[in-house]
Amino acid sequence: MTVREILKMGNPRLLRVAQPVKVFDTPELHALVADLQDTMVAANGAGLAAPQIGMDLQLVIFGSDAPNPRYPDAPRVPRTVLLNPVVTPIGSEQEEGWEGCLSVPGLRGLVPRFARIRYTGFDPYGRPIDRQVEGFHARVVQHECDHLIGTLYPMRMRDFRQFGFTEVLFPGLDATPEE
Repeated sequence: MTVREILKMGNPRLLRVAQPVKVFDTPELHALVADLQDTMVAANGAGLAAPQIGMDLQLVIFGSDAPNPRYPDAPRVPRTVLLNPVVTPIGSEQEEGWEGCLSVPGLRGLVPRFARIRYTGFDPYGRPIDRQVEGFHARVVQHECDHLIGTLYPMRMRDFRQFGFTEVLFPGLDATPEE
């Protein structure tokens, strides 16, 4: 198990645009996916993008097999490894929801996101993925894919009065030590 360091907001590497994955099903790619999964699980993340561990590749993972202590009331999202994602809104409806980020530890903000999206891309073996999702699943995908274009959730916020420390906004929430 390899748990990598998660870059924090302020690190310029988080602001870069990630490059597409060009070769699938390699030992190096599978090792990177395993490191992302180990790091996400160790930090109780709902998702993690390769740029968050300093890798400029269009690769995100998200979801879990059990409830997430950082988002205890959220519905489960199937664990997914998604490479070279394309996110397309379905309609114009947006919903605001509270988000946190392993690269913005200890803080939460109210972020608008499209309510329904279609996402396409590939799994680590190069097999296509094509899903239409809504709600929390759609929010997680949009959040993680934002990391691939150098965007952190505070950049999407409309009202910074709805931004604060997790422990103040949500007393008793089981946050990770990093958060």
